[in-house]
Amino acid sequence: MTSKLKSAESFETATDAANFPAENAGMPEPPSFQYMGSELEIFAHASHWKSYVQSKLRPYLVGDILEVGAGIGGTTLALNDGSQRQWICLEPDSEFAKKIRSLRHLRNCEVRVGMLLDIKAQEKFDAILYIDVLEHIKEDAAELGQAAQHLKANGVIIVLAPAFPWLYTPFDAAIGHFRRYTRNSLRAIAPYGLREEKSVYLDAFGVLASAGNLLFLQAANASVGQMRFWDNYLVPLSRFMDRLLAFSLGRSVLTVWRKMP
Repeated sequence: MTSKLKSAESFETATDAANFPAENAGMPEPPSFQYMGSELEIFAHASHWKSYVQSKLRPYLVGDILEVGAGIGGTTLALNDGSQRQWICLEPDSEFAKKIRSLRHLRNCEVRVGMLLDIKAQEKFDAILYIDVLEHIKEDAAELGQAAQHLKANGVIIVLAPAFPWLYTPFDAAIGHFRRYTRNSLRAIAPYGLREEKSVYLDAFGVLASAGNLLFLQAANASVGQMRFWDNYLVPLSRFMDRLLAFSLGRSVLTVWRKMP
């Protein structure tokens, strides 16, 4: 096990050194916030993946929650179990926001159209979520710094994002990703004054699927069939394999920072 962890750490360091940002991938300069949303409908029913993510985030989802870039509410439905005091869905697209409002089971949820700049300075939260969102924001470090100003004492910022720049594909570009991350690249933009509490990779078998798309398909869109195969077969395998690898390799990277009292 020790040798596996060392090799994974070396691979991560090499990946960071390679530095493959989306801005240098031969694509036109995009606006500061790219949010296509075309993938949201496809992945809305990825129940195994959402359950897996929920199991990792459950201890943090208490009190007042701000979900930045809530999309059409698929993540909200998976994570919001109704026990939170308040759950604010912040979504820049008004049509997506309407879809969230139409979800009947979100009784403790307030939907707002806007971005973090639209949150009042006095509003503080126990957890601020960026679930597959930070990669859509060009000025990611500034965004996290601003988010930290809205944390209560002992509050957390949670980021789940696509992992490994070398896996950047036409699909990433098509849905508005500026970049993919590693644990080290997220540490490089950690908000000042917050302590890293968790940083792990999830979905080891998903790396194989992403690499297959990169090497063979070069597809700019994921099909429903591909999503179902990944969610129904690869994600359950990853839940087992991730533990074996001590969460050192995966398609996604999960990082949690806490504001100390």
